[in-house]
Amino acid sequence: MAALLVLGVTTPPATAVSLVTDPVSHVDPMIGTGSGGESVGQINNFPGPAVPFGMLQWSPDTPGAYAGYHYDSDKIRGFSLTHASVGCTQYGDVPILPIVGDIGTTPWNRTETFSHSTETAKAGEYAVTLADSNVRVDMTSATRTGLSSYTFPATDQARVLIKAGASLNGNKAASLRTTGDRTVVGSATTGDFCGKQHSYTVHFALEFDRPFTTVGSWDGTTVKPGTLDVSGPRSGGYLTFDTRTDQTVKAKVAISFVGTEGAQNNMRSEIPGWDLAPIKTAAKKLWHDNLSRIQVGGGTPEHLRTFYTALYHSLLYPTTFSDVDGRYIGFDNQIHAVRAPQKVQYANFSLWDTYRCLAALQALLRPDIASDLAQSLVNDAEQFGWLPKWPVMNSESGVMSGDNATPFLASLHAFGARNFDTAKALQYMLKGATTHAPPGFAYQQRQGVVDYQKFGYVPNDRSEQGHVRLGGSQTLEYAVDDFALSRFAAATGKPEVARTYAARGQNWQNVFDGGTGYLRPKDSTGAFPAGPGFVPPKPGQFGQDGFDEGNAAQYNYLVPQNMASLITAMGGRDAVNQRADVFFKQLNAGPNVPYQWSGNEVDFATPWLYDYTGQPWKTQEVVRRIQTQLFSATPNGEPGNDDLGAQSSWYVWAALGAYPVTPGTTDLALASPLFQKAVIHLANGRKITINAPSAAADKPYVQKLTLNGRTWNNTALPASILRDGGTLDFALSAQPNRTWATTSPPPSYSEGQKGAIGYTSPTGQVVATQGTSFPATIGTVDADGRADTVRWTAKPPPGITVTPSSGVLNGQPQQVTIAVAADTPSGYHPVPITFDDGALPGGTITVTVAAADGRATTCVTLSATDTECGLQRRDNDDGRSEPVDGGRRTLNPYLYFAVTDDLVPPGSAHTATITVDYLDQGTTTWNVQYDSTTEAYRGSQSVTNTGTGTWKQATFTLPDAGFGNRQNAASDFRLSTGPGFVIGKVQVAVSGGTVLPIHLCPGT
Repeated sequence: MAALLVLGVTTPPATAVSLVTDPVSHVDPMIGTGSGGESVGQINNFPGPAVPFGMLQWSPDTPGAYAGYHYDSDKIRGFSLTHASVGCTQYGDVPILPIVGDIGTTPWNRTETFSHSTETAKAGEYAVTLADSNVRVDMTSATRTGLSSYTFPATDQARVLIKAGASLNGNKAASLRTTGDRTVVGSATTGDFCGKQHSYTVHFALEFDRPFTTVGSWDGTTVKPGTLDVSGPRSGGYLTFDTRTDQTVKAKVAISFVGTEGAQNNMRSEIPGWDLAPIKTAAKKLWHDNLSRIQVGGGTPEHLRTFYTALYHSLLYPTTFSDVDGRYIGFDNQIHAVRAPQKVQYANFSLWDTYRCLAALQALLRPDIASDLAQSLVNDAEQFGWLPKWPVMNSESGVMSGDNATPFLASLHAFGARNFDTAKALQYMLKGATTHAPPGFAYQQRQGVVDYQKFGYVPNDRSEQGHVRLGGSQTLEYAVDDFALSRFAAATGKPEVARTYAARGQNWQNVFDGGTGYLRPKDSTGAFPAGPGFVPPKPGQFGQDGFDEGNAAQYNYLVPQNMASLITAMGGRDAVNQRADVFFKQLNAGPNVPYQWSGNEVDFATPWLYDYTGQPWKTQEVVRRIQTQLFSATPNGEPGNDDLGAQSSWYVWAALGAYPVTPGTTDLALASPLFQKAVIHLANGRKITINAPSAAADKPYVQKLTLNGRTWNNTALPASILRDGGTLDFALSAQPNRTWATTSPPPSYSEGQKGAIGYTSPTGQVVATQGTSFPATIGTVDADGRADTVRWTAKPPPGITVTPSSGVLNGQPQQVTIAVAADTPSGYHPVPITFDDGALPGGTITVTVAAADGRATTCVTLSATDTECGLQRRDNDDGRSEPVDGGRRTLNPYLYFAVTDDLVPPGSAHTATITVDYLDQGTTTWNVQYDSTTEAYRGSQSVTNTGTGTWKQATFTLPDAGFGNRQNAASDFRLSTGPGFVIGKVQVAVSGGTVLPIHLCPGT
């Protein structure tokens, strides 16, 4: 006790801490309806009524909010039926808006002013006054059906606008019609989430408690009174009621993705009456049953609101997709029905975001629902052929990188979801991990999977395009996916598969650059780019080249499966701690600076880094700073997009003092609890009790911990606690304890790892002239804590020599000389260095021999597998193609290309000549649109086909070519040909400006 008193720990009063018994009263749906920082902007939570995992998420939309509602607005465009806290425009289907008075000429643009002073938002209910018309709106919801009351002034012009064709991302089709004098049915088709080509259709039924007196419709250009049977992408309608004697009009709305009959059946089953009170009570009970699975005690009122609202947001998604009769529309656009033991089909999985910690929380609290979530993804795969990565309703958007369904499913299973078809799940995991989709199929479960298996990494020069090229992050995500797959296979009785994928889970080692201490993108020759590990992105770029929504500093710890080996390779605990201390100086930095970005999922687990490096008190401090500085019980109270509960689930785990650090396992790394007491009620009837009587926002430091009465000097919890429950007793203080659990990190998984990682220096393009030489370094970094002796061998191409050409490394790097012969031709000359005959990850030094004529030449020959020589074809949603004899045929208006930045650095004017081999069909007129120094899509002269049916060649001269990657897919130019155009080869010659004169195209 004396030692604890010195550290500032006092024995708290022996008073019992009361646990929350009414968690619903602490939910504030307005939290997260504002902005989460300049890098992300809108958090995108919605304030309207919903039940856990509900299909109907009925909520007000404000103009200009791309996901529906933003707190800073004072206008409402309608109360739409679908929502999600996403990062791109989507949902907001069928806004319904009660108004008073004349319809006007553009009712589809009608909004109503409101004030937050008249707004009430609770779990399962919402109300607001629309000031312009003085209409009071009161809403509540069941799973698929909502009930509202509109209290109008006394008038014969009480109106209800139904904006069927007003989805947030626009509509491809919409329709509505009356069926009698109280009911309207219709549908809306939308999609194209994040610019990706896909669609879904929501069907709705709207019923009123009294007849409407008149009706009307519009098509987005003209209003037509007297009839309501309309279709078209911008169609809508209005209803009129006479409220001079009874001012309240009640409306029920239900949705279905099967059809309007399904919506009407959902309505009849869920809300047969017109009284809002029992529906509100039922919604509250559903929320109570779910939220009370975690009871906390102590803390401030703000902490309680933040915690239970975070838990509330963690249980909103994915959303119910099957009707009350079990029917749903599948990924094959056929009607299916759920089969026992599955009870509900779910949709809308933001898997890149949610696999990291939401999956574990949902499976821990609701393994029954989590099993249905897993089966839903398996059903999607059976109907679609592949596991999805960001399914929107019954279609796949393909948004984000990684094979994210795999760790999501593995984590669901690890944390208790067992009642689904695990054999089918593993079948589709393995298919995605080994198989490229057929030509012309728009979706790839693992983009670049053939290269990934060939090289052990995704080459950045051949990788998927997002904001930037994604080779580095794709490799790291696939290694996590492979590790999670191995754990799932082991847990389901497939040990050989488990061993294979455990080894693939160490592929992060193939992109670790020992010379810089960073995980970095690598090209198809095995070379890393020039420069240090972190390279500031170009202006306007969202993240560093090679990384999806982030940079090398932020991705440098994305090896949750083997942090011990990563830390060793980075130079050991002391070196990593020094880097981490700098990294955490900023907590929500955005994608373009080398600091923690808590507002994005890549860095969710990074604060627990210090648990692995022997300084767990720093994890406790950093986690608490994030909790208190970036989260609050306010509309702006989250650091970024909530991403369907991902951000919120992070807060829930952090407030409990633990975090699921390794996807596919039950590993829970420790920080410290925020509340004095917490009880997690497990599905098997047991419980995890967390006692921390001294807990407070300013007391994050663990002085002592016991587990079931025994001292626990470990920074992770045993897996058994999830099965058996247990009691944790924390002694916390305002002062750090620098001795607690410093030698007991969370588990790392080393199966299949290499003991050392080779590297070469310099990286990038080493420019040399003929007849010269330059020094280089060859070395290794330790990856397993042993002193390995490693033999290296250089394998230079003709015209390049390495002296010495081989050697033995005993922990110290070796200097070599690389010489270029006088007759070595211009171009890239990769010099691969192997370590232990290729058994260890190696490196490549790229010798770049300049051309005397001052020109850079590149080309690409198009086919099923393009032959690229410094020029890359890049797919985009408006620029896809398919292989045909002799080349590729366009499927969209454009075909995009990018010249390697090594040859033509952006920022100066060049003269470029583009030569295109094309099949002369039809009479199409086409040209090149290129990124000049003044505009991103400057047009060249045009060429008109003459229909000869023969191959021809067209040449375009492009003055002032900037080639700054400003076109779609970070491209430099596009061929504006229209669909159905066949192209065989494209050649580019560039001179002037800052061009690096290299001849990469054969024969130039």
